[in-house]
Amino acid sequence: MTTPDSAPAVALEPKTKLSGKILKTTLAGALVDIGQSIPGVIHISQLQQDAVNKVEDVVKEGQTVDVWVRRVKKDRVELTMIEPLAFEWKEIQPDMIVKGKVVRLETYGAFVDFGAERPGLIHVSELTRGYVKTASEVVKEGEEIEAKVLDVDRRKRQIRLSMKALQPEVVEEAKPEREDRKRGAGNSSNSSGPKRKGKKEEEYQMEIEAPNEPQYTAMQIAWQQALERSKGKEKVRAKSYKSATEEQEKLFNRTLEKRVPTGG
Repeated sequence: MTTPDSAPAVALEPKTKLSGKILKTTLAGALVDIGQSIPGVIHISQLQQDAVNKVEDVVKEGQTVDVWVRRVKKDRVELTMIEPLAFEWKEIQPDMIVKGKVVRLETYGAFVDFGAERPGLIHVSELTRGYVKTASEVVKEGEEIEAKVLDVDRRKRQIRLSMKALQPEVVEEAKPEREDRKRGAGNSSNSSGPKRKGKKEEEYQMEIEAPNEPQYTAMQIAWQQALERSKGKEKVRAKSYKSATEEQEKLFNRTLEKRVPTGG
């Protein structure tokens, strides 16, 4: 079985991790034996993240170091002692599933280092299903989590992640109707209660209870008004009078006896 140390140089892929021995140091870098037919070369800028003045300040001849393949050329394998990113910007795509560590918490979300140049942000609304006030309610700093890539903005160098996208949706069960509501719906067509058609029930009740008032002829009303004025009253209601008194009956009868006949 071929191992990275014994694999042909042409088969080495970028980011492959190797172990090697420093053969020689120069002003520009160091030569490394990585067990290949061609030597490995580390440029001074690839010895560590910080600036290096002298190669000997970082590595010495005979020292064993861990290195990663940057690129393979015909006459050498270019190496780095700086651990490469797990994901370059061009490699990060929406819908990817990544694993990382929570490195910072804010009230609005959590930052996750998953091997990219910049940590990805999980907004508080993407931590879990349901309401969350702060990120610390769901995750803790240093916790290993799995998330889905929602969006990548290479220009702003921002990565948006979601834990909620990997969680199953919660289907709410339909709530059974209340028994009294069911009974009410079933009896609605057979309801014996009164139905109102344009008027209020109270108005109907008033109409039902109102007594029928006696009706008088024009002659009776005129006679009653003349009688009332003779007694000193100015206002007379033309509605709802009591039965004529005995005196009124006599006067009315005499008036009728003196009328001149109009018929043949």
